[in-house]
Amino acid sequence: MKTIDELLAEGVAGKRVFVRADLNVPLADGKITDDGRIRAVQPTIAKLAEAGARVVVASHLGRPKGEPDPAFSLAPAAARLGELLGTEVAFATDTVGSSAKETVAALADGRVAVLENLRFNAGETSKDDAERGAFADRLAELADLYVGDGFGAVHRKHASVFDLPARLPHVAGYLIATEVGVLKQLTAEVKRPYVVVLGGAKVSDKLAVIDELLGKADRLLIGGGMAYTFLYAKGYEVGISLLQKDQVEKVKEYMARAEASGVELVLPVDILASADFPDLKGKTPAEYTIVDADKIPADKEGLDIGPKTRELYASKIADAETVFWNGPVGVFEHPDYADGTRAIAQALVDSDAFTVVGGGDSAAAVRILGFDENAFGHISTGGGASLEYLEGKTLPGLAALEG
Repeated sequence: MKTIDELLAEGVAGKRVFVRADLNVPLADGKITDDGRIRAVQPTIAKLAEAGARVVVASHLGRPKGEPDPAFSLAPAAARLGELLGTEVAFATDTVGSSAKETVAALADGRVAVLENLRFNAGETSKDDAERGAFADRLAELADLYVGDGFGAVHRKHASVFDLPARLPHVAGYLIATEVGVLKQLTAEVKRPYVVVLGGAKVSDKLAVIDELLGKADRLLIGGGMAYTFLYAKGYEVGISLLQKDQVEKVKEYMARAEASGVELVLPVDILASADFPDLKGKTPAEYTIVDADKIPADKEGLDIGPKTRELYASKIADAETVFWNGPVGVFEHPDYADGTRAIAQALVDSDAFTVVGGGDSAAAVRILGFDENAFGHISTGGGASLEYLEGKTLPGLAALEG
């Protein structure tokens, strides 16, 4: 995979460089609540601009239906990028239309422009190769070179991620190079003990990675909504907790495999249980009881791991050499159910291990709970991409950059 440093060495002054970034940031009332992904791609954009390139930044945001939707505009992200770069960033109000063409044409050397949300065009996500290719052709008209740096999207076979690199000389940006290097340390070059913490809502989202990790990890710590399917598979009643009954047999199989292969699979021993899901907007005080994991009342649901589990999980992380964490272990968005996720983050900070926070909600939780990002070995920008890489899948965006 050719790197951006090689591109810079060849010279980019005066050239239009298309940077496929991941500016898919969370918004609340039109304001960015976590700018981590913008900050992650900033070094690549800044370096290109400093070298005199005319930088055209493109990304998706959310899941619009292939047509313009003001709720998913990239305008706030473009404004924030300008603040981080310390310079004005031009913004095109479409993707390949008149605004995009005029905005790019007006760029001077060393200046930056952001295109509107790529998913406002149905060709970006189309499953039809011809439709997707046609959109990539129009994007290619806006640039001379391509830099792939949107790691959070490399697992998608989308026009700007997969088809566009085939139409332009292409390299990987700093972020993608870093992400791939880190993931290799979780697959091919692992230092042991290797501990994996998996949380999140649905066990079905993590089945493939669990299947792969049963042959690689030394310990799997399970939390979040997915834990209740494991507890149910052990014969425990889980009340009204999130439960995927259709996955119970598969979970039983994985538990048996873990035992047979010597992988320590650790489940919660106590739970914060409540009759009501918390109000996440007003964040009114929650009412809950702490119960043993095998004694969740029939009218209550588990919303966080309990204090005994926090201590247990911290002890399982303490002697690790490598830790990968993907998915919060409770409803961290509410302060009364954030202690479990906070305990996991603190255990990573306190360990001497190489620690990787696997993107998505885990990365958001680290920032929301006030942890110093530099206290972790790496915070990924791509939760889904990280998981699929660990599953051993070929990621279309990476394959395109290697081609």
